Amino acid sequence: MGRGARARTSPAPALWRRPGGSARDGRRPPSSPSPAAAPAPVLVPRRRARREGRSRQEAAMQDPGPERGGSAHPAEEGRGSAAGEASWLRRVFEEAQGSSQLSVVPAEPPPVTVVAVERYLGEGPPRAAPQYWYDLTLADGKCQERCHLAPRLSGLVQRGHLRAGTRLRLTRGSYLYAEKRLNCGFLCLEELEPEPVGAAEPPDVPTCHHRQPLRGERQHYLPLWNNEDPYGDMWVAEKAQARVDIDISKLTSLGQLEMTWRSNVHFHPLLVRVLHKSRLRYYGRPEKKVDMPYQAYFEVADGSGMMSMVLWNSLCPEWYNSIKVGTVLLLEEYAIKASYPFKTQPTPGDSQMKRFATIEISLNVRNPPTKISIIPEEIVKPEWGLPEVKYRFITRSELDDLPNNHSCDVIGLVTFVGRAERTRKREHGEDFWLYRWAHAVDGTSDQPFILEIFATSQPDVFKLIHPRWHKGQPYTKDTKVKNFIQWTKTQNEANQMKKTVIGGYYPFPRPPSNFLKYCKNNKVETVLKAIAEMGKEIEALHYRERKRIAVQGIISAIRYIRCSNAAEEASGVELVEKDTPQSLESSAKSKEDHVHKGRNTNLQNEEVMSVLGPHYTPGEEHQHQAALSKKNSAKRKMSCRLNTDAEQGGASVIPVSSCSYFTRSARRKLRLEEFQHEDFVQDKNGQAVSDSLQCCTDGERMSDTLETEETGRVCDSWESDLWAQVKDKLMKYLHHSTIFPESIPRKFDYVHKDLLMQQYNLHEAVHQPKETGTRENINEFKSASGFGYYEVTVLGINHDVAVDVAFLPLLCTEDPHLFQLEDFQNDTLLSCMSGISACQQKSTSSGRLHDMFPLSNETVKAAMDLDSKHVICILDICHLGDDKVEVFLSKIYETVEPDVMDPV
Repeated sequence: MGRGARARTSPAPALWRRPGGSARDGRRPPSSPSPAAAPAPVLVPRRRARREGRSRQEAAMQDPGPERGGSAHPAEEGRGSAAGEASWLRRVFEEAQGSSQLSVVPAEPPPVTVVAVERYLGEGPPRAAPQYWYDLTLADGKCQERCHLAPRLSGLVQRGHLRAGTRLRLTRGSYLYAEKRLNCGFLCLEELEPEPVGAAEPPDVPTCHHRQPLRGERQHYLPLWNNEDPYGDMWVAEKAQARVDIDISKLTSLGQLEMTWRSNVHFHPLLVRVLHKSRLRYYGRPEKKVDMPYQAYFEVADGSGMMSMVLWNSLCPEWYNSIKVGTVLLLEEYAIKASYPFKTQPTPGDSQMKRFATIEISLNVRNPPTKISIIPEEIVKPEWGLPEVKYRFITRSELDDLPNNHSCDVIGLVTFVGRAERTRKREHGEDFWLYRWAHAVDGTSDQPFILEIFATSQPDVFKLIHPRWHKGQPYTKDTKVKNFIQWTKTQNEANQMKKTVIGGYYPFPRPPSNFLKYCKNNKVETVLKAIAEMGKEIEALHYRERKRIAVQGIISAIRYIRCSNAAEEASGVELVEKDTPQSLESSAKSKEDHVHKGRNTNLQNEEVMSVLGPHYTPGEEHQHQAALSKKNSAKRKMSCRLNTDAEQGGASVIPVSSCSYFTRSARRKLRLEEFQHEDFVQDKNGQAVSDSLQCCTDGERMSDTLETEETGRVCDSWESDLWAQVKDKLMKYLHHSTIFPESIPRKFDYVHKDLLMQQYNLHEAVHQPKETGTRENINEFKSASGFGYYEVTVLGINHDVAVDVAFLPLLCTEDPHLFQLEDFQNDTLLSCMSGISACQQKSTSSGRLHDMFPLSNETVKAAMDLDSKHVICILDICHLGDDKVEVFLSKIYETVEPDVMDPV
């Protein structure tokens, strides 16, 4: 993909031992910029260490392990029922428990399957930032055992390396007792070795469900990726409705409570209807010992007005799922307290309804123990005076005329649903908001609703959002909803499904029109990041965390990349960093400098270029490659054969450094016969072959036809004169232009909706066995954006560092409004590159796709206008799990004056 020598800059620390002893095994784990991150261990090859005569304890990393003072749980808890005496996991437990050092280094560990990965709040000193611990349920085919993951290995889970369904080998563990309890302990996992992908799974063993974590005093697990969703068996799905006789004369009203609450200790029963329901709030802290630190706000109303109601602690697991908008509640033995002054107040559907904002109803298990009854809707009487739920629905045609921050309800047919992503609540913290983007249409406009949907404690709804119809919802009585339903009946469902898209990178929200607005009230120096610091930013990312950063640089090169097969557009390789010899001399990273061979490497993601002299001969080619190889320490094997014109000597070529940019009449087509990935690569004469090569011609006009079926891919590029002068003298060259399967929006296929939603949702906490007979490769699904992507090289303003990033033109052929080109109107360069898809779309409809040249003259002109100019590049970064991190160019601002930034 990139050129020259590269040192791997994986975003995730190498926290477990890879089998096979390849060069990458010996690399040092990168340090994390987060102060909360624990240092990564150096995992020593187990079998190699024993051959050299060291003991098992010496072969394992010397780790002090977790503290041995926390509470634990009975050693027999959670054991599988199948032949425990024949279980390898059971023997490991017993060996560790019987060891004088309470540790075990298994001699020949078999692979085991991670059945579940469960998270809970760790313990810590007062005012410490929350950190989370993880318990793993392992299965060996005979039984299942719950184990604690050493906190220093938490990064394996946080970065998506270790997840449910992973196959691994346990190479070191220790047994921890609870000193304040009898016969309580658990196995702590301290070193793990991943099993190669594709290993067979063990026979199914029934999963054991646990309410209480292994370590510490927490009473429950949290959802794996956020704190707002209910998780575990303690959350009651549905409480039974009550059949009670209601005596109106014994009830009080919200209005009466507001007037008399200070003078009363006990209050009469309340009969109310729920008008609004908030998401759960988890308020657990490392130093607090609250069993169920949950809180949920509701807005309830009767004939006198509306008031807040708060559900506290253990009442949340019992009642939260059952109390819905529209539910009628009979409340007894409740408390009234002064309301929290800084709480966000929801907008009522009825603007005329009176709000009692000074007090709130408090429901708890004690002081006093509240009694809650759900009243069936069929017995609700009009004389009770309970208000109906009212909504504030708007149509898409009305949206543009509404003021900012207007509260409303919308209904629409989903045409696009993005992948689930996360954003950090606080810098360097471990708490995240979970969200996704969606488009919905209602027939009143050709533009969709663009919705940012946050997880609102409805995990089943959030992860199942996909193109479908609304049925049986309580808001179907609303006039605008009725109109929408009538519109859907006029639509052809098959035609609508052709327009639906799921997943992929979604460049929203768009950055503002100028950089000062982007900075908001922050100082520019606190917003800008140095290109050389991007590695630290990436290393700190957690799984599916998305972050937007700004870097200052110079647009120096652009390369268009496409594949002939849309299903192979992105299988992805791990990110690498390229260092020039100057930096390598002082870094002493001999093993780290090798190119890492990704498991999913694909032709799409590897750069295949060729440079030939004016009077090309095979011998001269090897001499030229040997000369170039002195500047590079990591090589890739390639076998390229020029197209027929080149083979017949029909066109001569010159080195790329003498070509400032490419036009339609200046390009070279390549046909690939062979492409192999190796850590070290040599040509047939033993010389290392450089991949720091680029297609170029001598300017003679070539055919306008792109022979994509023949070549497999076409690379067309432009580079500035400045880049030609400095690219071989860089101290650091970062390559982050790879795209991955999760980066590509796909056409929605309802038959395979479960696989598609699984791909673009987050990893589940509990392993779900794969269904047989279904597609397993996401690349088999058609891309919605379809034609290729750009690699953009940004040179640092000091000309000593550079980075390759990706730009993905997004346009759905069936629905041109899905990814809108007008979003780039203030960016001349990005607008030109996005416009290529529009041109290609027209060509596709007319059957003339091959007549289009990817790198248009307008794009080249826009790039040349920025030649040597300082610009601000807004980059969208997202961690996709394992070592996969995508970096997309989202916006370019040009520096006109020292303190003024204008859009390009």
